[in-house]
Amino acid sequence: MKQLFKTFMLAALTFFFAFTLIKYPSNALEASIRGLDMWWEVVFPSLLPFFITAELLLSFGVVKFLGVVFEPIMRPLFNVPGVGSFAWIMGMVSGYPTGAKISVRLKEQKQISQVEAERLVAFTNSSSPLFIFGAISAGFFHDVKLGVLLAVCHYVGNALTGICMRFYGRNMDEPHKRESRKISLKRAFSAMHETRILDKRPIGEIMGDAVINSIKTLVMVGGFIILFSVLNKMLFLIGLTPIIAMLFQSVFHVLFLPIELALPFISGLFEITLGANMVSKENIDPFLASVIIVSFILGFNGFSIQAQVASIISKSNIRFYPYFLARILHGFIASVLAIILYKPLYLDKKETNVEDMPVINPDQENDWVNILTSLEQIGPIITIGAFALGFIILYRRSRNHF
Repeated sequence: MKQLFKTFMLAALTFFFAFTLIKYPSNALEASIRGLDMWWEVVFPSLLPFFITAELLLSFGVVKFLGVVFEPIMRPLFNVPGVGSFAWIMGMVSGYPTGAKISVRLKEQKQISQVEAERLVAFTNSSSPLFIFGAISAGFFHDVKLGVLLAVCHYVGNALTGICMRFYGRNMDEPHKRESRKISLKRAFSAMHETRILDKRPIGEIMGDAVINSIKTLVMVGGFIILFSVLNKMLFLIGLTPIIAMLFQSVFHVLFLPIELALPFISGLFEITLGANMVSKENIDPFLASVIIVSFILGFNGFSIQAQVASIISKSNIRFYPYFLARILHGFIASVLAIILYKPLYLDKKETNVEDMPVINPDQENDWVNILTSLEQIGPIITIGAFALGFIILYRRSRNHF
């Protein structure tokens, strides 16, 4: 009966989505192009180098080296092996969903257990500095100084979430060898060499696999970006998003938050970029309320990012719900940090900069925007070039196979 109900619901939702596409074809096309532009101009070219690098570092044993070095830090803090440090660092530098991708690869290589992978996925998917400083702070709010506050709240909040998640699934922990608390470079190099030797693939095949696997993952990411861009637009056009926002207005009133931010908040739950952009256009006083909402939706990741993570971990036995609960926790922690740090990291620095007005260089605040603009210009070339390279690799392999 339960499966029958699930089948009916999935069919009904799919039919309803198809009906909205037929009713609003021009709006659907516009939203689809918006998502596609975002993917092939920014997301694909910015994530591809990190994905390929991560695959190579895993194959050459460098991640195992880092695992031995950072074991004395990662195990006490997050209750995960030292190799988790690689997923954490790469997740912060390149942005979502890199942390999930690397966590799955570590699980496939049996460097971490299922419950350790679930803990790792819960706190290694974070926004990139380029997105926080470039798109949100400089692009939407036209204030790079805000990026410092948002970044600290986001990354510190993610670390605190990871510390909280260390207690998740302790009864499912497998017995692990107790590593020495002292950092040993000799053991680290030995582990790296052993890992490389165990991988029997030639270097050319390793590099080819890294490119192909990275492109496959990013194509899936692009599909979800386009899907949720259209879905978010359709929900707004049929009036569902405003209805949900009206329900949240009472919650915002209780929390002393402006009810005008309810609609941007709901939009941000689906797609971070759209939600943050809508918040920036509200011009809310006090400004702290806008910072709180943006911090929450950054920590929550948005359903679009969560769907990408769910798809990446679906082929393994890593469960989704620990990640989802961690996203809610991260959103609340980041919001609380925004309240605590708003004055020392934003207001005080803004007042200091007002006093030092003659030495301010306005062009410095546009550096992140210039980076995004440059990426949008050369991004499509990188994307097309990567697909051409992937096609050549697959073509040569098919010829060698026959």
